[in-house]
Amino acid sequence: MNFEPVGDTTGGSPPPRSSSSRTLLAAGLARRGARRGRLLLSRAKHWRDPIIVEIGYRAVLQRAPDPWGRRDFLGRFRSGGLSVEQFGRELLESPEFERVLAARDLVRSLHHSRCAFVRSLPPARRILDLGGTNLQHEDGAMVTMGYPYPFDELVIVDLPPDDRHPLYNRGGVRSDTMSRLGRITYAYHSMEDLSAYPDASFDLVYSGQSIEHVPVDVADNVLAGAFRVLRPGGKLALDTPNARVTRLQQAQFIDPDHKHEYTSEELEEKLSRAGFEIVERKGLNLGLKTVETGCFDEAEVAENVGVFSLPGSCYLLAYVCRKA
Repeated sequence: MNFEPVGDTTGGSPPPRSSSSRTLLAAGLARRGARRGRLLLSRAKHWRDPIIVEIGYRAVLQRAPDPWGRRDFLGRFRSGGLSVEQFGRELLESPEFERVLAARDLVRSLHHSRCAFVRSLPPARRILDLGGTNLQHEDGAMVTMGYPYPFDELVIVDLPPDDRHPLYNRGGVRSDTMSRLGRITYAYHSMEDLSAYPDASFDLVYSGQSIEHVPVDVADNVLAGAFRVLRPGGKLALDTPNARVTRLQQAQFIDPDHKHEYTSEELEEKLSRAGFEIVERKGLNLGLKTVETGCFDEAEVAENVGVFSLPGSCYLLAYVCRKA
């Protein structure tokens, strides 16, 4: 299910166990990089403005200033509208710095990419989220990951705590709540059984890191149920590990609660058999060299943060489908 793993605040599967030490090292390097950037910027008060901009970009964003950024910051320095402290704060709080940090840590990078996918989903008035609990936030995974559109109701379906894998059985049950985007309702039952919801009653069904948690034959029932509850023209969106890449990372499943990790071919066949028209074939965190060489390159996959058009060469598969 799309429960929040230990050590993560976002929903989804826990960190791959084979890379935990490298993940901790990468996180430490990222923190040291941020501290080094702050230290350099604190010493910059007596430097000339072009040097401040150059050093700030290279220390924090790890690149040379682009022409637009150079002109903007230099102009604000020279007009008196920007201090060294403000300059450093803007760099450290920028989306690009978040991306720099993400690229050093596979787990953080995958979360960053999943957030981008969730933000790309279409607007919908009624949403069914299969496995969408965030154990650290009552608003659930979709809202906390950045879904941008207001809705009338978001129904989050998850297993009762006693039926969950031990990794995910903390936190009890959530009460219905009103988020900044709309009403959120929790329902605790298997996502295999959607009989409680009328035909054609949802505009969007989202399955984020959940389809891999049920056996292959049960997944057919999940997809059939999603198809039934969607209105004509409604969308199913899902993301899930790509077995073509995760089997290169390690022989066993990357989460002990996984029942099957799909290749793009397997998942597309399942979606088509359920009656869905695939309208977007995407992948998250590209691993071209990994797939080409057959050797998992964690640094490559972490660095290639975002949504890509080659699902079979990505760490996660991400699809948007339509009910005709």
